Amino acid sequence: MRAQFEAAAEELRDDLVAVRRELHEAVEVGLDLPQTQTILLRELDGLGLEISRGKSLSSITAVLRGGRPGPVVLLRGDMDGLPIAEATGLPFASTSGAMHACGHDLHMAGVLGAARLLADRREELPGTVVFMFQPGEEGQAGGRLMIDEGVLDAAGERPVAAYALHVDSATPRGRLVTREGTMMASASALRMTLRGTGGHAAFPQLAIDPVPVAAQLILAVQAFAARRLPATDQAVLSITRLRSDSEAGNVLSATVDIEANIRTLSTATLDTVREHLPALLAGIAEANGCTLDTEFIASYPVTYNDPTETREVLAALDELVGAERVTRLEAPSMASEDFSYVLQEVPGTLVFVGAAPDSGPLPLHSEHALFDDAVLPLQATVLAELAWRRLERG
Repeated sequence: MRAQFEAAAEELRDDLVAVRRELHEAVEVGLDLPQTQTILLRELDGLGLEISRGKSLSSITAVLRGGRPGPVVLLRGDMDGLPIAEATGLPFASTSGAMHACGHDLHMAGVLGAARLLADRREELPGTVVFMFQPGEEGQAGGRLMIDEGVLDAAGERPVAAYALHVDSATPRGRLVTREGTMMASASALRMTLRGTGGHAAFPQLAIDPVPVAAQLILAVQAFAARRLPATDQAVLSITRLRSDSEAGNVLSATVDIEANIRTLSTATLDTVREHLPALLAGIAEANGCTLDTEFIASYPVTYNDPTETREVLAALDELVGAERVTRLEAPSMASEDFSYVLQEVPGTLVFVGAAPDSGPLPLHSEHALFDDAVLPLQATVLAELAWRRLERG
């Protein structure tokens, strides 16, 4: 049943834009976001929600119990920014050296809007909605920490579904994008310390210089992706950090630190990388008289949209905005999301919302990233509608 939230969401437009811009200017990074948490608690006050705060992070869990019996649905909004100095020139730009360059300020405002829409119709609501406000999405696994602290059991029973929206500054405004199955890649890292002996740059024959060996390792990483992984199961391996310990132009390095970022779309491919790549690289190092220490760091798992839930979501989106504004992705994104931790536990769907400004598309995670906050009523409507329909289904 369509709940018809559009008109009420439009009435919230000015409030949602104002709080989004306040959150944008007050951006914080990581797991400890006291100022952001304070703003959200202020906005949630008076809605009649059961609110709890995180213990190890500045999270907020808010539970709305409807007037009719039914299951539980979860809506997620991430809270943290990035350590990027903003260069947008906006009147509400952050000046702290951090920036909401991934749109999390819009995510929070959108979930706040959905909370207000659903709370206003509490007596009709056929079940319970959990609003999950989560720090530490940008690499600190805040979603995993919130699960460990009990967010999925906050209502007394597990959600039957979970939904999240993610704005995109490179997608036309108001377009909704998702797909069944794998939506986004896993993210992991391989950290390496390559050790030689160092020495005088004039006499490399008297030393074991790890720098040219590091070059061999970098090429081997690229060759591994091209020749050891199936072309039908996409993976991206990138060298993201490279640093030697030499502080002078005439000194050969004794050690080189290297980090590879690893993106895969399946557990099998990730297992292949984890099992075989370190051994290959260690062999190259040894053949050149060096030693190699490696550390594999598993970060976010694959973001997997449950096919059954996502078919229902797509049908709802088609009805809400028209099929011409709904894109079914042909292939997953190689970016990652820690909403994946929730989707490992609860069937659900992540949807991208186009928020490109009139000036044209811009990349996420850029100091120039701009988002058109005119999409906020749409975000609130979609989240409220998806929650309502899923509760109606029982």
